[in-house]
Amino acid sequence: MAEISGLVLPFFGLIFLGYLTARLARNPAGEGAGDAMGWLNTFIIYLALPALFFKLVSKTPIEQLTRFDFVFASIGATYTVFALVFGAGYLIRRNSLAESTVQGLAGAYGNIGYMGPGLALLALGEPAAVPVALIFCFENVLHFMVAPAMMALAGDEKSAPGKLAVNIARKILLHPFILSTIAGVIAASVSFQPPLPVQRLIDYLAQAAAPCALFAMGVTLALRPLKRIPVEIGYIVPAKLILHPVLMYLVVSFAGNFEPVWVQTAVLLAALPTATNVFVIGQQYGVWQERASATILITTVLSVATVTMLLYLIGSGALPADLFP
Repeated sequence: MAEISGLVLPFFGLIFLGYLTARLARNPAGEGAGDAMGWLNTFIIYLALPALFFKLVSKTPIEQLTRFDFVFASIGATYTVFALVFGAGYLIRRNSLAESTVQGLAGAYGNIGYMGPGLALLALGEPAAVPVALIFCFENVLHFMVAPAMMALAGDEKSAPGKLAVNIARKILLHPFILSTIAGVIAASVSFQPPLPVQRLIDYLAQAAAPCALFAMGVTLALRPLKRIPVEIGYIVPAKLILHPVLMYLVVSFAGNFEPVWVQTAVLLAALPTATNVFVIGQQYGVWQERASATILITTVLSVATVTMLLYLIGSGALPADLFP
């Protein structure tokens, strides 16, 4: 009987989760033709990717989850790229503070949510799970803080400082990916193992994460046709696809003696194209929207070549795991 329950419960659990999500989560696509896509994104963000993060982090020794030297190194590399692209836009191109902020994010904010976990696990195996989770959580916390703070300085954020701080904290603390990672850390710290039926449900959701996320990303790109190619693309694209991974490689190699897979994961995530969230940020503040969409499309197309080359270098051993052993 227990074995039968273990087989049946996950299937009905998925139905229940679909019902519960529809009752609690707002569909961003609204009514009409976009409904199905909206619910697919809701499934990915609220269920599939959080399940994947929880599954992988909860099985990791707790001492690996507190490698803050790795966190600081990776964030330092990412925000060095942000500062360089922001400076180029603000000081050289004479763009506004708000436009330069979105441009900086376009050069430094990779698609570490939708593309990162699936690609890293496929290419580097399950040992890549922890560095993926650490980079995703801490980078996104910083992105969630930097974007509204810079827009507030630019005068495009209308909220009062106290309300702005509360909104930022809520966005960070209630993000499904971050909540699932925190739950995974807690489970790892107490060696918690979910009951078999629950574990099977988590497995089903986790297995759906990568294919659904990549499909949704493709649809999203198709719905945002290329209308305007920004002049800034001339330095944003090489900053995102070349400078970011090269700098990440140098900084993480120099910062500490990390496992080879951690260095390779950090470099791979840095090599990913501009995140679709950059368009969302631009749309939210009415700044650099079409050009952000063009940047996402162009970096995504070109990353087919650059990421393939990087994976070849890693797989062939042509790229040492540590420049400073």
